[in-house]
Formats: sequence, structure tokens, C-alpha cells
Amino acid sequence: MLASRIDHLAITAPTLQAGSDAVFAQLGVRPQAGGRHARMGTHNLLLRLGEALYLEVIAVDPEAPAPGRPRWFGLDTLEPDTPPRLACWVARTDDIQGAAAALPLGEVLPMSRGALDWRITVPGDGSLPLGGAAPTLIQWDTAAHPAASLPDAGCALVALELQHPEPARVQAVLDRLHLAEPGVALSLRAAAQPALTAQVRTPQGLRRLA
Repeated sequence: MLASRIDHLAITAPTLQAGSDAVFAQLGVRPQAGGRHARMGTHNLLLRLGEALYLEVIAVDPEAPAPGRPRWFGLDTLEPDTPPRLACWVARTDDIQGAAAALPLGEVLPMSRGALDWRITVPGDGSLPLGGAAPTLIQWDTAAHPAASLPDAGCALVALELQHPEPARVQAVLDRLHLAEPGVALSLRAAAQPALTAQVRTPQGLRRLA
């Protein structure tokens, strides 16, 4: 049986500075430097949201050569003035090959950043599964989860709401993944467009991330 957990949330932004400013405006804290993804020509910032859960700000790396394929997380569609947004979420599994075979979430690709190695599902066109309402899948191939090495800024994910015009399609994915995340309220509702909303406990109180 497939089993999965919420691994991280991803904010897409035209630049890391724009993404950092958006996180600060909404949560009152700033993410820290992450690293570069050579295979995708991107880089990121990170904010710990739990022992094995974090927030990622991801953007095209202007110093990296263009990859020979569409970038992940729909980043190639962003314009310089596109506002940063909570675009998608990533679910962790111990059987990514089996999960990817059972669900149309993308091709499994090996990735690395510094000392980290992982496998992740990426659609061939770089798009977000069901507009971001369905998860991207990841399987870490390192002993420790990357969130464990991030400083604790006093933030924790407490709720994640998925929105989609066809919620039954999203629910079917969740059912196959048997997704459960203790301490996080996961909900799904119908909406005109795919979207995500998160509730994050911060040192300043409960904040909304969207």
C-alpha cells in the first residue's frame, strides 16, 4: 500500500528576493539560503515548518544555463512581474516508482543539491499536477531529512487547503496515496481555479500563506 506525508510547500517567484519579500509580508519571517539545482537551472530559499517539513521559495537561477527541458514547478511560465504565490505542494513517499506508476504525476527524475540526493516526479512539460492541487512526489535518498538541518524560526504548518474546480480528481489522488500528516489539517474544496492556502503558526501568531 502506498503511504505518504506532506514533505514541503513551494512558492514560485520570478526572483528569490521577490519570494523572500512575499514570505516576510505574510509570515513575518524570512527563509534562509538553500542552494542550486543544476539540472533544472533553478535555486531556492528554505524555511523550516516542522521536523520533516519545510517551505521552499524557488525561482529560475539567472546565473545558470538553461536546462535542456522545461523547468519544474511551471517556472518557465513566470514573467518578471508575476507575483510570488503558493503554487504547489510535495508529498514524500518511500515507493516513488510505485506511486508514479499508479498516478499520472510525472516522470521520476533523480536530483541533487549539495549533499542531498532525491527522486521527484516532474511532468514532461514542467507543469503542476492538476494545477498544483495534486502533489508532486518525492523520495529522499539521504539519511536525514533536509528540514532537520534548518534553523527553527518558530514556524509550523497547521493546515493546508487544496482548491480545484474538479475536487473529485484531486481526492482520487489523495486516496491512492493514503496521505496523512499528523498535526496538519488537510482539506479540499471546489473552486473556480486551482489554488492552495496554508495556515502557519509563527512567533507572531497564526498567519495565512497563499
